[in-house]
Amino acid sequence: MMRRDVALRLLLASCSPWPLGLRAQAKEGIARVGVLRPSAPPVSKDDLLLNGLPRALAERGYVEGRNLQIETRWAGGDAARLPELARELQQARVQLIVAVSAPAVRAVQQAAPALPVVLFGNFDPVALGMVASLARPGGNVTGVLIAPDGTLAGKRLELLKTAVPQAQRVGFLVPPADATLLPQMQETRKAAAALGLELHEAEVRDGGYAAAFQALAARRPQALVVAGHTFFMRDRAQIIALAEKNRLPAIYEWREQALDGGLMAYSTSL
Repeated sequence: MMRRDVALRLLLASCSPWPLGLRAQAKEGIARVGVLRPSAPPVSKDDLLLNGLPRALAERGYVEGRNLQIETRWAGGDAARLPELARELQQARVQLIVAVSAPAVRAVQQAAPALPVVLFGNFDPVALGMVASLARPGGNVTGVLIAPDGTLAGKRLELLKTAVPQAQRVGFLVPPADATLLPQMQETRKAAAALGLELHEAEVRDGGYAAAFQALAARRPQALVVAGHTFFMRDRAQIIALAEKNRLPAIYEWREQALDGGLMAYSTSL
């Protein structure tokens, strides 16, 4: 177990039976690992999960093209496709699925409940009923969470306030009702209250980013927090352009959002 001050920790119980199963499969032929992601394939080749998973497995003796096959399915930002893609992975005879995000975990649990799941994301699997506890998850789900405690949403607001100290009114761009986002929203609200900030939330419905920013403009925010959500990562160019147009210094979750022109981002190093 890594120290608690390391942001990316293995929080759930050991999945040692699964690597043993993969080793057995590798001896017989090829070990097959599925990866289910709600986003679209990255435009650049610096996607750390896409590159990191085969590299880490190679260090353990599983090499693509020799004794390992990784099957990746992308939902293109359409969460409704995840169950279908989970079934595709099951039909591809994978031995386990790395499920990125809470909706992807749910999709595997519903469409292929017998398959072991390695989750990865920024959510609370205990609160969502996916595991019994972090120490003893039980069932067939284990994995890695992005943050050791909470979602880092409160820290993002603190950093934004430090960068824009005069801000008293802060906009909060959120997707429509999403249970997986609730802890992030709660932490942001709590941090706003502690910092004495007015927090004005704007939901983006059906890709209506311009309408959401227009609604925010009526509240005259002086800065902006963009919730960490798959759609907002996918549509980051549009969001960054609108934040600039509305002269709103904004903080995002992922490094790519800052590299693509956003003011700043704060999250775990993947």
